[in-house]
Amino acid sequence: MTTTTVLTLDEYTALIDSAAGAGIGEGALLDLATPFEALAVDSLGVLGILSAVELRYGLEPDGDAAPGSTPAELLRSVYLRLIAAGRMPAGRTEQSIRIDAPFPEVWEQTNDVAAWPGLFSEYATADILRTEGNTVTFRLTMHPDENGKVWSWVSERTADRATGVVRARRVETGPFAFMNIEWTYQDLAGGGVELLWRQEFAMKPQAPVDTDWMTANIGVNSAQQLALIRERVQERARVRAPR
Repeated sequence: MTTTTVLTLDEYTALIDSAAGAGIGEGALLDLATPFEALAVDSLGVLGILSAVELRYGLEPDGDAAPGSTPAELLRSVYLRLIAAGRMPAGRTEQSIRIDAPFPEVWEQTNDVAAWPGLFSEYATADILRTEGNTVTFRLTMHPDENGKVWSWVSERTADRATGVVRARRVETGPFAFMNIEWTYQDLAGGGVELLWRQEFAMKPQAPVDTDWMTANIGVNSAQQLALIRERVQERARVRAPR
């Protein structure tokens, strides 16, 4: 099947298991930065995973492709090929996940910005600067990157509980020309909540990476963070549920 939607972490994990026999297992929270070697996947297994992802997206095999040493690098390289081919839009990503918890629980936990360091893996601190009605202005600070650099910026976020929509934007844009994010929450008929992220952005000309690269990177990172959010929200919901 040919599709240009980004893979969820569950889909990618299942693909890695089936293509390389990694044995990660259904429901396991794979860290996409884990080297293939640590997953007991050899070079032939990596090529098998690459072929499976290419098949998923209807891409012709590329013998010159450099899949990288981690699942994140491999998937990012495929997304870049899709963007270059005009099959995936640059500067826009969309990804969703089903969270098996009541709507009020999902809404409360994911909109408690001050508690985001315990919900996301990438944020070291989240400092609330101002709250006006349903709008909160806050500073996010990330953990140091592989070069020791710490990224930090101010964002603004307005939540509408009645419609189940949150709209956010970076106030301090840093390397971005702009960055807008929409979170949409929807009750599912079979139970649980679908959380959908839509992100639209562009990089400044002087930014260290271009918009294509950032699109691919956000596509990979969103899969990781949404799966982590699902795991943590569901676990807290189980703990809080009346017995």
